[in-house]
Amino acid sequence: MKAQTLYINLPVKDLNKTRNFWTRLGCRFNEQFSDDKALCLVLREELMYVMLVTHELFRTFTNRPIADASSTQVLTALQVHGREEVDQLVTLALDMGATRYREAADHGWMYYDSFADLDGHQWEIMCINPTQLPQ
Repeated sequence: MKAQTLYINLPVKDLNKTRNFWTRLGCRFNEQFSDDKALCLVLREELMYVMLVTHELFRTFTNRPIADASSTQVLTALQVHGREEVDQLVTLALDMGATRYREAADHGWMYYDSFADLDGHQWEIMCINPTQLPQ
């Protein structure tokens, strides 16, 4: 299989707060696929999107219960260009109400930090230095 595009669907409680959170992190939305029940967060045009969907609409996608913030179903990792960007994004997310669920880690070849967003979805922001990869 060779996928063309990745769409991740995540349930959210408040679309307005969610839009503000991700907009302040420097992200944008594809308004063509956004409405009063869902937001299409663009992570990388034509490649990676996150559909942030109200609980009401999300329930129509599955017959299983929506996980609450006390459990983890998915851990989403995003690679950015460098350590400064990792620190900047995580600090900004925490300032806007995200929570830390683990401390930053530096493995030499990879650095990452983490936050849980307003709905408890866990995100790792990371950068990789390919010249430092273990042999």
